[in-house]
Amino acid sequence: MTSITVAKFGGGALGVEGSMIPKIIYRIKQLQEESKVVTVFSAPLIEYNGKVSSMTDVAIDVGRSYAASNPVEIEVLREVYERIASKYVKEGCQEFIDSLDKFYRQVIISLKQAAENRRFVDVIRSRTLAYSGEVTMSYLMDYVMQSAGLKSSHVPIEKWPIITDDNFEAANFVAQESKAHADHLIDLVEHSDVVSMGGFIGRTVDGLETTYERGGSDRTAADVAILLSDNYDVKIDFEKDSAVLSADPRIVKDDLEFIQYLSYNEAKLAGMFGMKILDPIAIKEIDDNNLDIPIVITDMAQPGSVTMIQRKPPADSGNPIKIVTGKKNCAMVRIESEAASHLVASLHLDRQYHDFVKLSPYTLDDTEMTRLLFLDADYVKRHERHFRAYYPKAGIVYGRGVVTLIGDEMWRVPKIASTASSTVSDHDINILNLDAQEETSRILIVVEDKGSSVADAVKAIHSTRTKIQGIK
Repeated sequence: MTSITVAKFGGGALGVEGSMIPKIIYRIKQLQEESKVVTVFSAPLIEYNGKVSSMTDVAIDVGRSYAASNPVEIEVLREVYERIASKYVKEGCQEFIDSLDKFYRQVIISLKQAAENRRFVDVIRSRTLAYSGEVTMSYLMDYVMQSAGLKSSHVPIEKWPIITDDNFEAANFVAQESKAHADHLIDLVEHSDVVSMGGFIGRTVDGLETTYERGGSDRTAADVAILLSDNYDVKIDFEKDSAVLSADPRIVKDDLEFIQYLSYNEAKLAGMFGMKILDPIAIKEIDDNNLDIPIVITDMAQPGSVTMIQRKPPADSGNPIKIVTGKKNCAMVRIESEAASHLVASLHLDRQYHDFVKLSPYTLDDTEMTRLLFLDADYVKRHERHFRAYYPKAGIVYGRGVVTLIGDEMWRVPKIASTASSTVSDHDINILNLDAQEETSRILIVVEDKGSSVADAVKAIHSTRTKIQGIK
């Protein structure tokens, strides 16, 4: 069976105005020596208003300005691609400019509609982001790769294989419909060495543009792998500035350990609770389709440094605490348990929302109460009315942070939860809740999100990983 590598390059991998493109081409040529390659690109980074921003963020700012009847300069949504093309495209430049002109007209039309409707939402927002970001970048990178001597092609937006529902700003992948639209992608793979595609963007069965939530290019890479898995031997390669470490290097500076293997479960938990490894929904979608697709996190600067993510990785005798991570801006929702079960079903099934965890219940006035820890307090603020519709007396507490120990094998270490909690307490950080469950391979420590409390707790626990590992 032919091997396929689905390689995802994010905005950071592309660099400001595509400055890292030569390294990307080098990596693609390396990957292409072992397999055919389907590349998934995010929008590039640019300098805008004195800081480095993703083109997605710039387009959102422009769209909101138009919706607020405050039109701003929009050439920025086009010029970056012209500059990148002038540096790296030698063949097919006019073809790309023709596509760029077409996409830019779509952006102008969408922004005019935002101004008329005074709203930058739904398909107007999705269309603006698609044609000022990932779709345009995927076309451009095809011509860049051709100019570098690669036999490449790109997926045209008219033949887009990622089909979603019509939840335009937080779309959900529809696997069966997508497989029915995958023939053109498969044909391109058969006749090319490298295929270029944009991440983050989907289309409805009616051909309307949609977007995933932020981080959605990871999901696109997973979805493409799902679509190709029936015909090819597929793996996914996320090209990053580092393989996976035992904590966020922006928080922990000392004694970081390179993590060679993660299970799907560990990677999902790490992504959910604050580590920027990959979007956990990407793994969920592979899981939902009952597939076992190997995932590689590659350090672009040192391609030999990789973390392998598999459903069941090989036995690892290393530290059972794989990762210590932290998440700020959380919220706790306390609700009667029966009402909570209906709320959870609504969030999962109707809203396709999974960014929360159910903690251990407690009893109040002979009534069993459930605690739901939401990892995005802003989501809770926007939907308080929805929560109270299920339980009018729901208690909602903001200003919470969570520190999480992750490892499928932590259960074999005695006293691990008590040692972790005492370590946090020794640093004068007040623990508001501790939830340890063997079945979920994680220990959650809820603290007050105040100042550097979350980061301090992460550093404190990480510093004792070796001590905890040695407990007998």
